[in-house]
Amino acid sequence: MSRSVRLICASGLALGMHAAVAQTADAPIQRVEITGSSIKRITAEGALPVQTLSKAQIEQSGATSVADLIATLPSMQGFTTSSMSVNGGGGGLQSASIHSIGEGYTLVLLNGRRLAPATSGSTVNLASIPLAAVEKVEILTDGANTLYGSDAIAGVVNFILKKNQTDAIVDVSYSQPGSRHGQTTTASISKGWGELEKDGYNILVSAAHDETQASWAKDSDFSKSGVVPFYKDGKAYSLYQLSSNSIPGTATVKYTEADGTPGSKAFSPNLFATGACNGPNLFRVGNRCLYDYSATVQNTPSLKRDSVFASFNAKINENANFFAEALGSSFSNTAQYAPPAQPLGVPLNSALYAKSIAPYLSRLGVPAGATVDSTTMNLRLADAGGRADRYKTVAKHLAFGVDGTFKGFDYRAAFTHSENKQTDTAAGGYMSLNAFDALVTSGKFDPFAPPGTSQAVLAPAVLTNEFSVTKSSIDQLQASATTEVFKMPAGAAQLAVGADFTRQKYSEAPDAYSQGTNKQQPDFTDAIVGGGAGALPIDASRKNWGTYGELLLPVLKSMDLTASTRYDSFGAVTNNKNFDADGNLIGSGKQGETASKATYKLALRWNPLDSLLIRGSYGTGFKAPTLTNIVKPLVNGGSSQFHNCPITAPSDPRFKLCNGKAEYGLLTGGNAAVGAGALKPEESKQATLGFRLEPIPSLSFGFDLWDVKLKNQIQTLSEDLVFGNPAVYDSLLRTYFDPIQKQNVLVAALTPFNLSTAHYQGIDWDHSYKTNTSLGKVNVQWTGTFMTKAEQDNPGTGLEKNIGRFNSYADVTFRVISKLTASLRTEMFTHSLTANYHSGYADQEYTEDNSVVREVLADGSLGDYVPLTRRVSSYTTFDWQTKAQFSKQFTLTAGIKNLANIDPPFTMRNAGGGNQSGFDPRYTDALGRTFYLTGNYKF
Repeated sequence: MSRSVRLICASGLALGMHAAVAQTADAPIQRVEITGSSIKRITAEGALPVQTLSKAQIEQSGATSVADLIATLPSMQGFTTSSMSVNGGGGGLQSASIHSIGEGYTLVLLNGRRLAPATSGSTVNLASIPLAAVEKVEILTDGANTLYGSDAIAGVVNFILKKNQTDAIVDVSYSQPGSRHGQTTTASISKGWGELEKDGYNILVSAAHDETQASWAKDSDFSKSGVVPFYKDGKAYSLYQLSSNSIPGTATVKYTEADGTPGSKAFSPNLFATGACNGPNLFRVGNRCLYDYSATVQNTPSLKRDSVFASFNAKINENANFFAEALGSSFSNTAQYAPPAQPLGVPLNSALYAKSIAPYLSRLGVPAGATVDSTTMNLRLADAGGRADRYKTVAKHLAFGVDGTFKGFDYRAAFTHSENKQTDTAAGGYMSLNAFDALVTSGKFDPFAPPGTSQAVLAPAVLTNEFSVTKSSIDQLQASATTEVFKMPAGAAQLAVGADFTRQKYSEAPDAYSQGTNKQQPDFTDAIVGGGAGALPIDASRKNWGTYGELLLPVLKSMDLTASTRYDSFGAVTNNKNFDADGNLIGSGKQGETASKATYKLALRWNPLDSLLIRGSYGTGFKAPTLTNIVKPLVNGGSSQFHNCPITAPSDPRFKLCNGKAEYGLLTGGNAAVGAGALKPEESKQATLGFRLEPIPSLSFGFDLWDVKLKNQIQTLSEDLVFGNPAVYDSLLRTYFDPIQKQNVLVAALTPFNLSTAHYQGIDWDHSYKTNTSLGKVNVQWTGTFMTKAEQDNPGTGLEKNIGRFNSYADVTFRVISKLTASLRTEMFTHSLTANYHSGYADQEYTEDNSVVREVLADGSLGDYVPLTRRVSSYTTFDWQTKAQFSKQFTLTAGIKNLANIDPPFTMRNAGGGNQSGFDPRYTDALGRTFYLTGNYKF
């Protein structure tokens, strides 16, 4: 009998170490391929930390989608959720982010091969991957850029799909929250033919359909309003999260006094006319009626997905195999938020000005003899309905190739074509500005009248067009080979070499409304009420290639050393939609610079005892700028949060565009400079050190310390930094002609630079205990991540430490996330209870000038706006599941998520995520207690 090989398997659900597995001398040794290495190994645990989710563990999570599954892992932080599409910039994306380092640094693979990203970088929309087709997930929580490419700095998530299946399997599930909305239904079927080893081939086909209904803020007490009473240190306060875009509309009058002093006054004409705020979701603040927009939004959007997966594997001969796989999916995310909110100019010679504004100038306090310069109305067009975007993503993925052995070499060659197409279609609420202006000019619609009677009047102006089409594709050719190169006293050294070539394309095609009037369509005069304008098309591509080598050295019988290196080369970006500074389309050409670099990684695995594994790694990496980092034209980026005007000198020509504390405009774009001002690649250093200890066969402990440092990090400054530090970022504060308001406005231009250095560090743990009892087999699994560093250093603003606080980018990095699962398995049943924990953090901070928090007086009335700091409490939920195996063919699973129906902790935040108020749906469960039932039948 050969020497026992102890399998030490640290999974994301804390499976911990497994017992030793002995193999007989005549049994073939099975080498396994591990994510993060190109060399197949006998031992399932390598020198790098790989978490593995088996099919059983996936089912135990109760997840209904790949995105939901990834969100349950403690090592995941900083990803985009579906709730962020509710006017939070999510755009229908659901992503993965390891250790809060960022979705752009986390590489998502399908069977070890790249998928077309949803962006111009490498961020994959997880919504395109059907959970029903997934057999296993491997998560490498250390950089793997020497194997997979320069962008795998934070790690890799590898979805391994079903293969060699011969049964027909049907899965059906239904989940029902305790509230009225948010139900999910799923159904899938898969069937395979042929056993690869026996018949020489296997064909597998899988199809799935799932959909989730939207849930609404108004249906939950914790989210039903932006006016939320709360306590701190025994004193009562109220969140007062309201919008000046209201209905009946508010008006801002700008004037110049006789001595040249500028002034500005805001009021609600209907309030002055009637003495009351007339309409739902309104609160009076001084001379205005402000709108409670949070009461009208979704907590979670509606989702729908159809997918099909097929694979074909065949033996060419005893030493070679052919493989092919194809995946197609159609996913839609329909997100609805508040009715159209729009500041619009009111001509001083209009009938509307004469009727609703001029009569109140004296009462408003505009001095006699002053000259009115302009008037803006801030509208919330409730009778047009809530604004809704239907983000539809169609993904197609095809890969084929050969693998096998030849004269001592294990080889693989593959070609991958993958594409991702997303459309953004108006699904409600948005309006044509020309049609709306005509309604106002004709007197058919009065923007200063109460809502509720104008639905039919506004309906002809509501848009249903396709705002934009985004396409992304990659074509990649890969080849690799592995062989034993020389003998060492402890075993044979193994060498792997490989190369890949990739062509990436990315395009954005905004419609006429999204572009507005520009040099390409100078006669177009319309715009989107409630939306943006100023977008420009993008059509860019880039080619890159890389080559790598990996050497595994068995230094001792109990110690392996792995050294790997990679060289990547990225060409300059070809831009076929190149615009000059005046917005003129010019010929295609190259933008940005070429980038190339060699990186390396050293990794050590040591078993000083059969029950102890010690491992560590150190490596370097780099990440080239994304295509849009370089070629994206400077375009309208929407409205900012409320900020004090950053221009304080009356002599500054921009000063006249100030509105006091208000929402200002944002411009976003790329940095197409060449030479000294060009974007450079980001560079990284990564290290890990960990151990796995199994003192007895039933108990295992595992810890991994990891560390990632980034320099030359490409960052777009946050609006908080720009508006809060105007002296430092004065060049980014500009005058911009808004085609919707039809007047100049003050904006901040947010473009990327090699600004930052960043440092992330933490400890992942996974422990398990299992034993047999008179009741059945008990298994306890505990995993978690403890963050010790998450910080960025930006020039002019200094070091920002992000752990346990709501930072200037409106994100939270949790100090601790953990998951504890206890299960009991009997002959027929498996019961499990899971506790999910997020630590508390410092909430978004406000001063009295932010006009967000008011004190509650002794008589219950609201007092002044006040400054406030507070902490968001920790958040723990419990999940229960019972799985019944009635026969080899039929399994029924029932479960309850958020068993105790724990509400999300209260937060004051008004930035980040979506438009929801009172809680943060990125980090908490908006659905409350949810019951689910899943049936699985094989035949």
